[in-house]
This record gives sequence, C-alpha cells and structure tokens, in this order.
Amino acid sequence: MRAERKAGTELGVKANEYIAKGELVPDEVVVGMVRNFMKEHSSSKGFIFDGFPRTTPQAEALDNLLAEFGAKIDVVLGLEVNEDELVKRLLLRGETSGRADDQSEETIRNRFKEYQTKTLPLMDYYTKKNSYVGVNGMGEIDQIQTSLIEEINKVL
Repeated sequence: MRAERKAGTELGVKANEYIAKGELVPDEVVVGMVRNFMKEHSSSKGFIFDGFPRTTPQAEALDNLLAEFGAKIDVVLGLEVNEDELVKRLLLRGETSGRADDQSEETIRNRFKEYQTKTLPLMDYYTKKNSYVGVNGMGEIDQIQTSLIEEINKVL
C-alpha cells in the first residue's frame, strides 16, 4: 500500500484521501493493491501482511487471492495494546515521521473506533480458523519483537 501511495497510482491517491481523515481505506482499493503486489511477487515463497486484512470482507478476499496462488495463511498475529497506549505511541510517531494522520489525537481515536467496529471482528474470524494468536503489545520493543518472532518460528 505504501508503494502505491508513494508512486501516486490511482489506487494510492484514493487510499491517501481516506487515510488523511483517519478512515479505513475501502476494501476494493486495498484488495486491488494487494492483488497487484502479489502478482508482482508471484515467485515469492510467502508473504507477511502488516495491517491487512482490516475487515472481514478483506479477509474473505485474501482467502480467495491466496487460493489463486495456491497459498494459505499460516498464522495471524494480533498485537494487543490498550487505546491510551496506542494514542501515545501514534502521537510520538507523528512527531518524528511528519505523518499528518498521526498528529491529531481526534483522528487517532477515530481510527481506533474504526478498528473496534471493522477490524476487531477479525480476531473471531481467524480464531474460528485456528489461525489467530494474540501477542502482548505492551512493553519494550525488543520484548514485543521477540514474542512475534517466537510465534512466527512456531509455524515455519
């Protein structure tokens, strides 16, 4: 998604419009970007998606895309962090990155509401498929990274 946004593709421009408002990018835009990426990298041994899928329709579309490539999901890792900590982290990121969507607490909290209604249901979706693993996202970066690596290594 970042590459398409940076390149100014039609899909990237559409994505930027939603992101600037703290809203989720519509499924058809995101899925189109993922399809493009998977086609460009069809010889890869696998993929790690960060922040995708974010909705149940995106998860269903991903299942279909993966089937086209003869692939499947091995694990879905969910970083579990409370809202106030997320706001704090994103505001700090906004100071250092210059990202406009990370510089407003109101925009960040709006994104969190979007997460609760549209993304949180994926925990159940992937739990039912025995793919979801929650990872404690509170604490130091090194500790969280170690936990993520441990979970990935379990499926390799």
